[in-house]
Amino acid sequence: MNYDAAVRYLLTLGRELAAPTQAAAAKFDLENITVLAERFGRPDRAYPSAHIAGTNGKGSTAAFLDSIFRHADFRTGLYTSPHLEKINERIRINGEEIGDASFAAIFTRLQALIEELLAAHKLRAHPTYFECVTAMAFECFARERVEFGVFEVGLGGRLDATNILSPAVTILTRIDFDHENFLGHSLKEIAGEKAGILKPRVPVILAEQRQEARQIILARANELGCQVIETMRAYQIARESSQNGFFRAQVTELSTCDSFEIAPSLPGRFQLQNAINALAAARYFASRGFCISAEDITEGIASTVWPGRLEKLQSGPDIYLDGAHNPGAAGELASFLEQNFADRKIWLIYGALRDKAVDEVAGLLFPRAAEVIFTEPRTSRAISASRLAESASHHTSNFSVISSAEQALDQVLAKAAAGDAIFITGSLYLVGQVRHYWKQREQVAAR
Repeated sequence: MNYDAAVRYLLTLGRELAAPTQAAAAKFDLENITVLAERFGRPDRAYPSAHIAGTNGKGSTAAFLDSIFRHADFRTGLYTSPHLEKINERIRINGEEIGDASFAAIFTRLQALIEELLAAHKLRAHPTYFECVTAMAFECFARERVEFGVFEVGLGGRLDATNILSPAVTILTRIDFDHENFLGHSLKEIAGEKAGILKPRVPVILAEQRQEARQIILARANELGCQVIETMRAYQIARESSQNGFFRAQVTELSTCDSFEIAPSLPGRFQLQNAINALAAARYFASRGFCISAEDITEGIASTVWPGRLEKLQSGPDIYLDGAHNPGAAGELASFLEQNFADRKIWLIYGALRDKAVDEVAGLLFPRAAEVIFTEPRTSRAISASRLAESASHHTSNFSVISSAEQALDQVLAKAAAGDAIFITGSLYLVGQVRHYWKQREQVAAR
């Protein structure tokens, strides 16, 4: 099967939250992925790994940790989701996306095994999109002989396909409300699902949490005999400063008094926390014999690239992409706007998915914008721009509705002054779509 055919086949299986009817019964279950991994020869156990769950910041934390290991000359595998423009983004070797030929070869092998297992009645249903891509990542990293794997949970934790891992460390980033229909409607329920990635006697790096989430996680860690490294108790931040939305700080490890000057290459104060999550994990591995220096940590953090998270496309007017798709992420974006754009006109191009807390997100973001443009990403899960305006326009006095995200950007650019700022946000699907369009736009302009 060639690359295009492989991608088309995967798309017939549905997205992460849109499994086909025949697989619905097995969607939130580790049976399929376990059978696949066993048939592949348990490639997920061919390398030490870190497993990362949380509501916000887990992708950035994964990217920071991967970059640190690469600066320490380890060959790494990085598995994240969702992708912005191309599915290959989810599987990276040493910072590079898997190539089309390798992707097609691994999928062809996977599909042959799936047919074999279905015929032998060892699978109750065809594995889902996410289960297939997760199995491909496990196998790809083993084939490529990575020396360390970094895995981001797709949804929740306890029943996520990545949770068959036997990691060397687990990391829990900030936990907040999102995907309540799948994970529960209280912070305790959600924290319980995220804490499902904890394994017996495997250390856990724990970011600062609300007390109700922290209690659930600590109780689970105690049951399993996990060492807990709470970043806000194990590390102290001093000499914090910021410039143009980028933060830097001196971070001291209290147990050793070692200090690190960290300056994340990603804007927003919240990236300091994500960087410290990765710092804490790297220091744990260094204490266990991995050759990771202080310089590897600081340089790895400073050079991390993670698109679609307060990603700046241009200046004059400034254009930013940010996938603030839940209240926690929207709160961080609102802080960024308040700290850096309080005296500038903000245009907000906003699109969302049906399962998101639109009213809460709108309440945080819309009052900071001079004008909101309602649009919609190209996905069956999107809320139509007109419906979005009906439900959320009461949060702004000035808005318009433009269904095409590309047209929305073009029209805002035609009206915006050089000193204005344009933010495209609300959905990573929207961010990926606009990011792709922007590249095409620049290519045409360069001709």
